[in-house]
Amino acid sequence: MILQTEQTRAEIAEWFEACSVHDVVENGGVCVKYKKEQIALFYFTRRNEWYATQNECPHKRQMALSRGMIGSVGQEPKIACPFHKKTFSLATGQCLNGDECSIKTYPVKVINGIVFIGIAKNQD
Repeated sequence: MILQTEQTRAEIAEWFEACSVHDVVENGGVCVKYKKEQIALFYFTRRNEWYATQNECPHKRQMALSRGMIGSVGQEPKIACPFHKKTFSLATGQCLNGDECSIKTYPVKVINGIVFIGIAKNQD
């Protein structure tokens, strides 16, 4: 299973092994690290979909999104910051509260029970 976000395969420089599927709670998230960057990884069980975003909430610059609540607005999967309740699209990173801020998203794929996150060429 591969879930692409805004990045195309041509833009992916590397797929890094983030964790086992068993490391992520159903309908929840975990924080994984790629070099110096914290990435929030989510398994939206009800939709059978995986998402990855930056872990930092841009509202107050706290590393908290991996501890947020996932849900949906219509068909749009979302994450809500556990502290400030700002909500962001898990698919696009757009703020769903109407604010100008957004979050970075990453493509995710699962192979043989291992979750991989795609890193863009210009992100290293």
